Amino acid sequence: MDDAVEQQPFVLAPPAAPVERHGQVDLHLPAGPGPHPVVVVVHGAPLPPGAPDPRDWLLYRGYGALLAEQGLVAAVISYRVTDLAGLPATADEIAGLVESVRADPRVDPQRVVLWFFSGGSLLSADWLRAAPDWVRGIALTYPLLVPLPGWEVPARFLPLDALGAGSTTPVVLTRAGQDKLPGLLAGIAAFLDAAARVGRPVRLVEVPDGQHAFDILDHTEQSREAVRAARDAVVDLIRAD
Repeated sequence: MDDAVEQQPFVLAPPAAPVERHGQVDLHLPAGPGPHPVVVVVHGAPLPPGAPDPRDWLLYRGYGALLAEQGLVAAVISYRVTDLAGLPATADEIAGLVESVRADPRVDPQRVVLWFFSGGSLLSADWLRAAPDWVRGIALTYPLLVPLPGWEVPARFLPLDALGAGSTTPVVLTRAGQDKLPGLLAGIAAFLDAAARVGRPVRLVEVPDGQHAFDILDHTEQSREAVRAARDAVVDLIRAD
């Protein structure tokens, strides 16, 4: 890439929403007093050393604006994973950030979707295993659902295993058909098979020609349609009665 990842433009151009920074959380706010449903955006991990805060990447600012345009609060959180052995502490940190978002008076605490990206999807396992009833759904975009070769990940953070715990919280999964991250597509296929076996509802958004991070790297109509489809699926989950 000619530009650093944080400066790669989002494939859509939604109108910018007001953004408030509160500690490790950026709130992208829709019009109106609320309370509004909220989507908590969990960026990819681990980040390369010295990477800028993902809340400042055009990618996540784009998703924040896209969700606010739909009348949702988008809470883009910031966290760091420097050692995979530290995933339990990171997961607890994220759970605390979710609670802080739910406590905001502009947020409807009973209508929450968690949206995980890339390597951050390993952190979805706790929520896949036993999500509270206020979690209306879990979204996964080009998700890493099995560890990369050589990674030693605590068993708690294996999303495939979490599917067998009996939860029925629905999932929206976006698959980029040309993803070259080792084992990622095989992990998604195994996840979909496991979800079918246990009856977990999954809405699949396909991007056949998309690569990893297609939403900033592949400026095509297929990419734009996939992002819109994932957004619409999230909106459907969060507004369902």
